[in-house]
Amino acid sequence: MRFLSVNSDSFLIELSSLEETLALYSKLQNLHLNGIKDLIPAAKTILICFNEIKTDFKTLSVLIGTLNLDSGFDRNTQEVIIPIRYDGEDLAQVAELQGLSIVDLILKHHQSTWDVAFIGFAPGFAYMSSLDQPFTDIPRLKTPRKKIPSGSLGLAGQYSGIYPKDSPGGWQLIGTTSEKMWDLERQNPALLRPGMRVHFEDITHHPVSVDVPKQITPRQDLTLKQSLFKITASGLQVSIQDEGRFQHSNIGVGTAGAMDVASMHCANRIVGNPTDTPVIEVLNGGLKAVMQNSAVISVAGAISNIHVKFADGQKADFDSYQAIALDEGDEFQIQTPSAGLRNYLAVRGGLDIQPVLNSCSFDSLAILGPAPLKTGDVIYQGLVVPSNISINEVPKSNLPSLGDTIELDIVMGPRTDWFEQSSIEKLCNQAWLVTNESNRVGLRLSGKAPLTRKICHELESEGTCIGALQIPPNGQPVLFMNDHPLTGGYPVIASVAKHHWDLVAQIPADCHIKFRKIAEFVDIEN
Repeated sequence: MRFLSVNSDSFLIELSSLEETLALYSKLQNLHLNGIKDLIPAAKTILICFNEIKTDFKTLSVLIGTLNLDSGFDRNTQEVIIPIRYDGEDLAQVAELQGLSIVDLILKHHQSTWDVAFIGFAPGFAYMSSLDQPFTDIPRLKTPRKKIPSGSLGLAGQYSGIYPKDSPGGWQLIGTTSEKMWDLERQNPALLRPGMRVHFEDITHHPVSVDVPKQITPRQDLTLKQSLFKITASGLQVSIQDEGRFQHSNIGVGTAGAMDVASMHCANRIVGNPTDTPVIEVLNGGLKAVMQNSAVISVAGAISNIHVKFADGQKADFDSYQAIALDEGDEFQIQTPSAGLRNYLAVRGGLDIQPVLNSCSFDSLAILGPAPLKTGDVIYQGLVVPSNISINEVPKSNLPSLGDTIELDIVMGPRTDWFEQSSIEKLCNQAWLVTNESNRVGLRLSGKAPLTRKICHELESEGTCIGALQIPPNGQPVLFMNDHPLTGGYPVIASVAKHHWDLVAQIPADCHIKFRKIAEFVDIEN
């Protein structure tokens, strides 16, 4: 058992096998060790996220290192039967690769018992392994498909997986199911969760049933909503965000939430809302709206002027970081920032937004939560009870402008030892350009000298955190942000320290980043 540093509130445990990983994951779930907030299991690792006030890396590593994994473990006893039509377009190709007939391949697959090892790639996408090991490693497609239909059963390596929604992918497809792997209408949206046992039922030759569409009764909303404003121009990207979704990693759902949490809190304080009230996150200004009722708004985060055209024809420009009272017919526009990248618009009393999995945040990778706002959308008044308006909020002093070089603190690990020493030095000694291929999933960086690995074999998927610097084969880092995938298959050399995450959210493209190491790589073997 190895304990590898990740960040100030997280570390990775590396184990020798999937079975050992499942055993430890089960024990940790049952023990509820003080301070552990989340567990993200993968093929041979568990990512531990903890509360820094309640515990620390050293304390938890000592405690976990004493656990006996030889005594077996109580597996999730829930079993699921999934009907499969073995009609996938790669069925013949996979059978040939395995030296089997198509009939024998199907028999081996559905007669094996499969266990859900972990959830990754997308909400509800379960990586299923079998102790029967019916197949040798199955290669992914050399060229991934741009669209795989939901319900497709694929094989890759030693795993089976069913795509929960239409998405790109490189797994070899051998069948389909009509079972919904992901359904927000269910109490547990993900059909499969880590530890479950799965049996596949071959229904290839059964008659095809036709689903009869359900009659949907229109929702009768008896609450009279009050419209606040109508969006007349949406700019590049406008979405609803709050503090994010927590403790849904077991179904493959990440945190999402406001990229710059401190600015979100600030915008809410300015209008007297509780700090966790949902706000509107605006990328690079451009949001324009016309008021349909009176309201008090505030804009924090990036430094922008708020241009107001009053209903009587008069015009005025307001600085950000102040409460602005508007009346019906007034128009406002958040202009392009002079520093920073993301604005946070709060409305006194909050917004009327339906939460999804206990959060109003839009997750751009999982396509989860309220849809991004567009021209013509109407925003309605929420039911938050406001308090006193704060008049003491001031802009951040370190917001970057176009072309600046920003210094970010990093914590080394968990895969620092996969890289040449010269590359570890290059990480901090050169400036990295923030490219235009950057979004809420991550910032794609470009440096003159790419990083090179000394361990070159494939890394099995493992949990990743916000701030992770993942290094793909081209050696150019990707800095993971709020909407990043829960698991990744490229090594993470280091992570941006938590106290700089809000700053990362405000870095425009064409800026440069220099990394400063504040904590060395920690590797504890037990």
